[in-house]
Amino acid sequence: MTKADIFEKVQECLGFTRKESAEMVEAVFALMKNTLESGEDLKISGFGSFTVKKKADRRGRNPQTGESITIEARRILTFKPSGVLKAQINKELSP
Repeated sequence: MTKADIFEKVQECLGFTRKESAEMVEAVFALMKNTLESGEDLKISGFGSFTVKKKADRRGRNPQTGESITIEARRILTFKPSGVLKAQINKELSP
């Protein structure tokens, strides 16, 4: 599913114009991005949690040359689905 698909679904479900739907979805995504950029966790009930974690410098190796390198510290984004979402996804697999 793409962002354009989400715009269409919002338009169909709520009866907004395509432009209004796009603005609404973009506003929600911007809010989510700003929250995560600031390092805060984002929890959406019934969906899951987005968490920004810090990874320290570590030793690595260039697989082509075998040369030892330092992989710099960075922040990574992780997602943990809620129990409700997991149950919905696995519902079709239950006998």
